[in-house]
Amino acid sequence: MPRFMAQSTHGREDPERATLPFIVANVAASADQEAIVLLTIEGVWLATNGYADDIHHEGMPPLREVLASLLANGGEIWACGACTKPRGITDNDLIDYLGTVFFVTMLVIAPVTVIPGRRKLDRLEDAVAARREPVPPR
Repeated sequence: MPRFMAQSTHGREDPERATLPFIVANVAASADQEAIVLLTIEGVWLATNGYADDIHHEGMPPLREVLASLLANGGEIWACGACTKPRGITDNDLIDYLGTVFFVTMLVIAPVTVIPGRRKLDRLEDAVAARREPVPPR
């Protein structure tokens, strides 16, 4: 199955740039591709409860709708742990949409170390397989 990853580095300060990665990933997810949106910098706020509810750029659907559609289509959202920690974002702050939101503590090209859902994985293949597993209850 083809894989697709989009990155969002923006939040409320730029609704267009906050929304577009979700639209593109949702297109991929609705075409039966594995789709992930990686949230970094100010974009990590998009993974928190209620934050995306009022984000809407004219000419685009409201972000809340696109985000819910992405998750309903099997897409995933990964929030960078190195970006969430200094902003005080914890597991309890994450959105309650049906779907999976992961805290990615570190994403390094080689060797790859990804920590979704508090589990350390040393290979990218393991990370891809693990993201299909449910995140431990909060």
